[in-house]
Amino acid sequence: MTGSPNFSSLRSRFPGLPRCPRCPVVAEGTPASGPPAWDSGAVTDDSRPVGPRDISDVDPGEVLERTNLGSMIVPAIPGLQVQVQADQKTGVITQVTFALPEGAVQVQPYAAPRSGGLWEDVRAQLNSSINAAGGLVEEREGPFGIELVAQVKDDNGALQPARFVGVEGVRWFVRGVFIGGAARDPESARALEDAFREVIIVRGDTALPVGAPLPLRMPNASPEPVPAPPDPFVRGPEITETR
Repeated sequence: MTGSPNFSSLRSRFPGLPRCPRCPVVAEGTPASGPPAWDSGAVTDDSRPVGPRDISDVDPGEVLERTNLGSMIVPAIPGLQVQVQADQKTGVITQVTFALPEGAVQVQPYAAPRSGGLWEDVRAQLNSSINAAGGLVEEREGPFGIELVAQVKDDNGALQPARFVGVEGVRWFVRGVFIGGAARDPESARALEDAFREVIIVRGDTALPVGAPLPLRMPNASPEPVPAPPDPFVRGPEITETR
C-alpha cells in the first residue's frame, strides 16, 4: 500500500498513562455537576449516532461550539480534555488525544481511496507489527465494526492494553486508539467512544497519497490562504489518487 501510516513506534506510544504533561490542552469542557451529557441511560447502542462524520453531513450550526483543528473538528464535551502534540519546528500537530480520568483515545485522520478498504490494510499492518514486537493482538467485532484488541509492549517491555478502531468516509479514514482503562473496560470506554463519534472530518480537495495524515493545525492558527481560481481556459496538472 502506497503511503501507508507508519506504525514503527507502537511500543513507545502507549506507556499506560493517557495524559501527556507536555501536550497543550486546546479544548476542555466544563465539568458537569451531574452525569455527563453524552451518557444517558435511556440511549441504547442501536440509537447512538454514527460517526465520525464528514463535514458535508453536518449542520453548520453544529460546528460553532466545537474546536477547529483544520482537517478535524473536535467536540466540546463536559469534562473532556483535547490534548495535542505538535512538531516543535513546524508547529504541525502530530497527535490528538481525548482524555478523561478513566482513559484516553488517540485520534488521527488519514487520506483514503474512494473505493475504501484502508482499514483492512491498516489492521493487517498493525497485526504484523504488534506480533513482531512481542505483543498480542486479536480481531473482534465492536461498536465501530471490526477492531483490534491488543497488548502492546512499552519501552520497558511491559504489556499495555490498546484497542484500535477505524472508520472510513469519502476519501478519508480515522483511526482511534483507546488506551488506559478505556482499552480494557467497555463501561470506561463508553464516554470516549461517544466523543470519538462526534469528530467531524474536513477532507478538502487536495490530492494526497493514500495513508497520508490529513493536515491538522492549532485552533488559533490561520488557515493557509486560498489561491486564486485557475484560468478555466488553461489546462492544469492532472493528479490521480491511487492505492
